Amino acid sequence: MSEIEHAKIIRIARETGEEITPEPIDLAHRVRELRRARGWTLEQAAGAVGLARSTLSKIENGLMSPTYEALKKLAEGLEISVPQLFTPPSKGQITGRMAVTKSGEGQAHITTTYEHELLAGSLRAKQMLPYRARIRARSFEEFNGWVRHDGEEFLYVLTGIVRLYTEFYEPVDLKRGDSAYYDATMGHNLISISDEDATVLWVTSLV
Repeated sequence: MSEIEHAKIIRIARETGEEITPEPIDLAHRVRELRRARGWTLEQAAGAVGLARSTLSKIENGLMSPTYEALKKLAEGLEISVPQLFTPPSKGQITGRMAVTKSGEGQAHITTTYEHELLAGSLRAKQMLPYRARIRARSFEEFNGWVRHDGEEFLYVLTGIVRLYTEFYEPVDLKRGDSAYYDATMGHNLISISDEDATVLWVTSLV
């Protein structure tokens, strides 16, 4: 597979995504959720942040706009920064996303050297591109130079035997159950050296 063909697959995966614009943060809701996440009552939270219970209650119910001094007290008491009061959590947030791809139901993409089956196609804005591939290439010369692209890549051999060529390492032969994880900006190509076409699972990062 040429670098252009691989870039096309990455583009296909990214185009199935969508731009996600974060919703504006409701300060009242944010403060209430932060307090509840710590298991605090209004009285406990008011004592921790150094504000009157009535003041905190009004903030949580959107009945008053806190001054900057009050925001500083809230942030210090909650052990976060002031900007984090207005920022949705990005780590550890449960999205509940899931995609199931039954055998043979992935999106087919055939090149001169590989037959790809793109997996988890229903998920939008993915951070990883998983795909199953049948390795048709039998020699390094079948490629138009090195394949290279942004991110990192994980390779797991499902059947047969493959030879992994990389720009900075000696070629390595991998059989069923073997795997490799590598920097995808480094030139790399894969061929089958078994009698039958080998099959592999590839996972490529998209960020």
